[in-house]
Amino acid sequence: MHLLSTILALSLDPKSILSDLSPYGEIGLMLIIFAETGLLVGFFLPGDSLLFTAGILANQGKLNLAAVLIGCFAAAVIGDQVGFTIGQRMGPALLRRPDSRLFKREYIDRTEDFFDRHGAKTIVLARFVPVVRTFAPVVAGIGKMTRRTFVSFNVVGAFIWVFGVTLAGYALADVIGDSIDTYLYPLIAVIIIVSLIPPFIEWRKAKKQGPRNYTQAQADAEAVALHEVVEDD
Repeated sequence: MHLLSTILALSLDPKSILSDLSPYGEIGLMLIIFAETGLLVGFFLPGDSLLFTAGILANQGKLNLAAVLIGCFAAAVIGDQVGFTIGQRMGPALLRRPDSRLFKREYIDRTEDFFDRHGAKTIVLARFVPVVRTFAPVVAGIGKMTRRTFVSFNVVGAFIWVFGVTLAGYALADVIGDSIDTYLYPLIAVIIIVSLIPPFIEWRKAKKQGPRNYTQAQADAEAVALHEVVEDD
């Protein structure tokens, strides 16, 4: 299910989305970035390909590059702060919450695994992993990471993600020139394939390990363990 939700997040047509938002493309893009990073229900939104496509459209004069960079950077930072606050205030309730259409316990599990491997740096690295980037701030809040530490990693991660992906699209538009419409979807396909590699590996591991069942005691124990992992960093 984790892999399927990732495919959904990456398969939405970014050019169509931005075209539908015209003439308020910049504002709509900022709201989408905020929703993906700050609201649990936004995990399926295609942040990577949207930013990349926004860079291309900015090169063509269809979007304002400065507005996209500054606005989306602010939206990404604020979104993660909201997610962190949700984790702080609703952590135990989320760990006990049953699966639904919009929330799966496995989303938290995968993000916890990411934290186990990378610690606080997860806040930066998760920006480039669909679904995980939505839940990483929440798990950081559950783990009682200090807000000061979280803000530092949040700002750095948001800057690298927004500026890096958007400017990559802008630069490639210069290289390809008038043929950009021909190459846009193949380029987005490359982003999809690269982004699918980490969740696919995790999905394969999960299939081998089998399902995990959680009691309240196990949920509390995981929260304590995550707290220790985050504070060690």
